[in-house]
Order: sequence, then structure tokens, then C-alpha cells
Amino acid sequence: MKKVLIALLPLTVFFGLIALLFVNLSTHTEVLPSPLIGKSVPEFEHQTLFSQQTRTQDDFKGEPWLLNVFGSWCPSCQYEHPLVNALAESGRIKVVGLNWKDETEDAIRWLNRWGNPYHEIMVDYVGSTAINLGVYGAPETFLIDANGTIVYKRAGVLTEEIIQQELLPMIDKISL
Repeated sequence: MKKVLIALLPLTVFFGLIALLFVNLSTHTEVLPSPLIGKSVPEFEHQTLFSQQTRTQDDFKGEPWLLNVFGSWCPSCQYEHPLVNALAESGRIKVVGLNWKDETEDAIRWLNRWGNPYHEIMVDYVGSTAINLGVYGAPETFLIDANGTIVYKRAGVLTEEIIQQELLPMIDKISL
């Protein structure tokens, strides 16, 4: 009897771990609290991808904008990109890209292939702005009001449901 119980122990542990994984996956959320909500966008100064001009956070004040952190190396960014394209084409919000830790040639090739929804693309080779924003990984999206205050952060892929149920109502609210 002891041998049977000892033999069943690994199987019991395995199924216990599967159950824990299932519970975690079913309650997992990409909404991560950010201490930056309600605060100004951290200061930054970056060259743009195409024009090589320098942009700062002040260049985007005056109207709401969406900051989308992406990279050509990011498979999830490719998945959400058609939705970012559609959002930009809707004209409801200015979409600004932060190309994170990417090579210029790779980023340009990726945008040529998948489309460029961005009003402007800043390049964060070192990752300093991403660190100051508390970026965990690409893609991440920030909604920023006309005064430069972060009102929303989404870590992970945007979906149609998230855009419709969370992002667009917030865009409408801050666009009044």
C-alpha cells in the first residue's frame, strides 16, 4: 500500500500544479497598477525614427495622445498592430509610437510591412524612457491627456474588447 501511495505522489503533485496554473490563468489580468496614473509623463528627449528630429514630452501637450510602446522584435506587437492602425485611422486620438530597444533598419522594415499608424515615432534605444514609464515589456500603451497627465496604462496586447470597453470611453472623456 505504501508503494502505491509513493507512486501516486508525483502524479498528485502534477495535477495539483495543473490546477494552480488553471486558476492563475483564469484570474490573470494584464491591467497592472501604475503609480504614474494621475501624474505627468516623465521627461524625455528622443530622436524620431524618420526625421531624426528631437521630441520631448512637451511637444505633445495641447491634445490627448496615445503612447504605444512597440518593437519589431515583439511578436505581440504584430498581433495588436492592426488595431493600433484602426484606432489611428479613426482620428479619435493621436497615436505616438515609442520604438523600444530596436534597430532603425528593423523598425522601418517592420513598419513598411505592417503599416505606420503613428503620428510620430520616438526611438528609445537605451530604454530610459521605458524604465521611467515602468514598462514591463512590449507592447504597452499609455493614454495621456492634453495636459500631459497619464490617465491609463495597459501592459500587454490591446484587443478589440479592451479598446471598445476601456480605451474609447476614456478617450471620449478626456477629449471633451
